[in-house]
Amino acid sequence: MRFRVLGGYGSVGVRQRPSAFLINDRVLLDAGTVPGALTVPEQFNIEHALISHSHLDHTVGLAFLTETLACVDASRPVIVNSLEPVVDALRTSVFNNVVWPDFAAIPPNAPVLAYQGMSEDREQRVGDVWVTPVWVDHTVPTCGFIVHDGHTGLVYSGDTGPTTAIWRAARERTGLAAVVLECSFPNRLEEIAEVSKHMTPQRIERELDKLPPDLPVWIFHIKAPFYDETGEELTRIHGASRLVLLEQGKTYIL
Repeated sequence: MRFRVLGGYGSVGVRQRPSAFLINDRVLLDAGTVPGALTVPEQFNIEHALISHSHLDHTVGLAFLTETLACVDASRPVIVNSLEPVVDALRTSVFNNVVWPDFAAIPPNAPVLAYQGMSEDREQRVGDVWVTPVWVDHTVPTCGFIVHDGHTGLVYSGDTGPTTAIWRAARERTGLAAVVLECSFPNRLEEIAEVSKHMTPQRIERELDKLPPDLPVWIFHIKAPFYDETGEELTRIHGASRLVLLEQGKTYIL
């Protein structure tokens, strides 16, 4: 499985792009940035978008992707896959002809966006991978995903504070190669992390015992202004040897 980091941050900076990943060149895993990281021909290859939740730092790239596809007469739609409340939020609050055009109806003869609801805690086929969505704990309906290709796979947290269900589900799986876990703020912003339901280094330290043992933990979603501070704090927690800060632009082979 190829796992390409299109954007690895929790906000926008001069060279920092919001969270978005590409699996095997065809399946987006969140979409905080797409055209900012991919050429137009590469965008044409995208068939599905697994979206964890509706917040802009995970969806705005999908808005610009669909605009590009509509302008160049794409031959098929990009299918948004997620749990029904997430799909509904995108349909009614983003692609609603107010915030952004409804590309599920544009162009009229061949719309470039489609939606496919998923069932909670059930493995489903999405493109060339198998995906299980599991609810996590964030301020809006949000799911993480367990993704595998039949040989290897990963656990993706989406945006979350301390949570349980996805780690329990992951511990029951074999063949996983990594956990992709958010960390948004440094420890001094614990109160903001609590209110916004995000992770800090000290929260991750407590969370590690819940995760599948021995798997590397790939960190993403650090807010750009706090990247160095948060990264340094992560090196000091118990279990830091398991942690890897994902590199934007890099492709990881599982």
